[in-house]
Order: sequence, then C-alpha cells, then structure tokens
Amino acid sequence: MNYRKTITLGAALGLMLCAPSFMQAQTKGGGIDMQMLGAIEKAGTPAAGDRALANAIASNSIDDLAKNFKNAGQVDTYFSVETPKQSIHDQKSSGRCWLFSGLNVLRANFAREHKDSMRVEFSQAYVFFYDQLEKANLFLQGVIDCAGKPMDDERVMFFFKNPINDGGTFCGVADLSEKYGLVPMEVMPETYSAENTSRMARLVSSKLREYGLELRTMVAHKASASKLRQRKTEMLGTIYKMLAMTIGEPVKSFEYAFKDKNGKAIGRPHTYTPKEFYNATVGHPLNGTFIMAMNDPRREYYKTYEVEYDRHTYDGHNWKYVNLPMTDIARMAIASLKDSAKMYSSYDVGKQFDRKRGYLDSDNYDYASLFGTTFPMDKADRIRTFDSGSTHAMTLTAVDLDDNGNPTKWKVENSWGPSYGVGGCLIMTNRWFNDYMFRLVVDKKYVPVNILKASEQKPVMVMPEDPLFAEDE
Repeated sequence: MNYRKTITLGAALGLMLCAPSFMQAQTKGGGIDMQMLGAIEKAGTPAAGDRALANAIASNSIDDLAKNFKNAGQVDTYFSVETPKQSIHDQKSSGRCWLFSGLNVLRANFAREHKDSMRVEFSQAYVFFYDQLEKANLFLQGVIDCAGKPMDDERVMFFFKNPINDGGTFCGVADLSEKYGLVPMEVMPETYSAENTSRMARLVSSKLREYGLELRTMVAHKASASKLRQRKTEMLGTIYKMLAMTIGEPVKSFEYAFKDKNGKAIGRPHTYTPKEFYNATVGHPLNGTFIMAMNDPRREYYKTYEVEYDRHTYDGHNWKYVNLPMTDIARMAIASLKDSAKMYSSYDVGKQFDRKRGYLDSDNYDYASLFGTTFPMDKADRIRTFDSGSTHAMTLTAVDLDDNGNPTKWKVENSWGPSYGVGGCLIMTNRWFNDYMFRLVVDKKYVPVNILKASEQKPVMVMPEDPLFAEDE
C-alpha cells in the first residue's frame, strides 16, 4: 500500500465531507482573494530593470550575490590579548558543541594551572554517554511526575516531543563531570554514532516514548512508587545497552600518563577511576565557581532568570543566568582573557557568517540592497520573533583592544575541525559580537560585586518554550 497516496486520499475525503465549512473558513476575511492577488502582483513583480538581478538570483547563491565587496578583504588575525593555543576538535554531525566547548575550557584550565608544562585531552564520548542516559531518566521521571495531566497538557507534550537530544549548556558539563568524572580521549575515543547522532537519537527517542506511555498507564492503574522505580530502572537498562552499543560502554578504570605539550609522556602511567581522574585534572567542584551571563534585551538587566527543565540530569542544575548588558559581558570576558582563562560562550553563528574566511561581521552581506527592502529588527525583536537565538557554543579565546581598551574583534575556538575557518577558529567583529552573542560562562573571580549580588537573587522562572531557548545548543 502506498502510504503517501493513502494519506492524500484520506485528506481529500475529509475535505469533501466538510467542504462547505472548510471553504468558508478559508475564504472568509483573511484569505487572498483575486483582488488582493492583483495588488500583490502589481507591488511585487520585479520591474524591467530588476530582471537581470532576478535571473542572477535564480542561478546563484544568495550569499555570493549579497556579499559586501568592501568587506571582503583579508581578515586581520592579530589580537592584543590571546590565550595559549590548543588542539582543535571536531564534533562532526552532532549537536555536542556545548560539550566540546566546556571540555575545551577544562583542558585549558589544566594546562594553565601547570604553566603549560602538561596537557590533557578529555573524552567527549565518555561524558556524552552519561548525558544521554541522564536525559533518558529525566524524561522518564518527568513523565511520571506529570502522569496525572492529560496528554495534550503543555508540559506533557514538551516531554514527549523532545524525549532526548544531544544539545546542552555548560551546566551539563559541570553536573555530569562532577557526578561521573572524566577520562582521557585515548581511553574512550569517538564512535560513529557519537559523531553522527541522528539515527541513534531517533531510535532511543522512539523507545522512550513507548516507555513513557507505559509509565502513564502504570500511574493510572495506581502502581506504587517502588513499582514505578523498579520498572523505570529496567527501562533504563535497555537504554544503557543501546547507548553502550552505539557510543561505547564507559570505562571504569584505566592507566594513563600525563603528557607535555608535544605529546611526550611525563613519568610512568598511573591507574585512575574516572572520578580520580577528575580530581587529578579539575581538582574541585565546578558548580559554585562560575556565573552564567546572558544578554536578553527583552528582559530587565541585573536580574537572575532560570529555565525550567533546561538541565541534563534530573537531580542537577537548571540553566540559571544573570541578564546583563553587552558592555558588562565584554568587561568580564576581557578580564578573564587578560588572565589567560578561556570561556564557554554561545552565539547565533549562522547570521552574517562568511564561512570561507571564518569571519563574522554584521556587514558581510547586504541582503537589503539585493532584494530592495530592509531588515530593521533589533536584537530584542529578533529574539521575540524566533528570528535569532543561541544556536552554537564556542570557546572564547582572544580579544583585540584599541588604544582606549575597547574591544574591536574577538576570536573563538570552534569544534568543526582544524581546517575550518582560521586554523579551526572563527573571528568576529565587536559589532557582530554585540548583535549575535548570547551566553558567557565566567569564573566568579572576574565578576564585579554588583553582578555577583544579582546572581544570588531568587530567579525568575522562564519556560523552555521561550524563543531564546527553543534551539538550545
């Protein structure tokens, strides 16, 4: 049976059965009638002088035609304040930028602590395994918590629509590494499914939705809390097996010798558990040592906000941030970079992005002139209309300052491989930084007292459907 034809015929039959009311609903009031269509065509048909341009647009990339020639010169790669370079990794076809950026910061902190005499490369696959297992538990427990609500309840639909994903934030790096530890990359390398997450995610999501319905039925039949916990544990056993077969089973102990910056082993190998390796490389709890700053001009500044359910573990931390003007965010970032401390940061990286040069500037492309219109929305309007939001995390590594100490451009380590952009890095002008930068995770030692006090406020709760978190990186 042809599924597509079955749907089409069924839809057609439905339209025939309700044709009078359907046609009336479509033509009454707000529809495009013939008179309106004529007016639209008159206003929108390209003039004779635009035909050559229309032909060019039809046959070429819009970005190639809109590229601002005056802005297409060689990218200036000098930075007055720059942290030490480190190797560039590649997240491949996955949404794990948050994980790569977070681990970039941790390995940079380790090298900095040892004055660059020792380096370490952390396994993204190890942390990702537990990220997916914890998110599966977050879904199943969330379904149990909301089992008394109908299926069309907003929160129930939220869980079933997104039972698991590979996106995240820095609080996931903190919660997961504190709980499960860390291991070197060579001990648990990347697998195909770690680098290409879509098929695995679809299968695990399908299994979780099935389990979610079963748990709702159990609650409806008055199953005890112990029975629910037992069944949930069995379900997570199946998910564990699926993850172990795709990402790889997490190591429990291993031998490892630290290396210098040239990759030469320092001393004899030692045996570590993942928690012992975390203690040897990070050495302290991450939670409580940093603040997360956000620039959201829709909301009041110097207030703390928290995103409900935007966390990696059921017993972990929601994303909580202090909303700040970009001037304050830049000031903290500069203080951190001057002390050679890299930072987790996130952006709407697809906007005004010259991919060939790895260069981000608000004047890279002149779409307005190309189409004879304007694009006047500011940052707040772009957020509230879902036109812009935080889509990609990268590691902030450098800033160039003018004679007055003001930033002119910034550099980030990306996770798209060492051959992408400028040696695996992207360079952005300060104007683009202000327009499309959203999040910064910065150590409290670089945070002014007034902002620290603001971060201690009781947070205003924000729902995960908010436009700024709809495409969480």
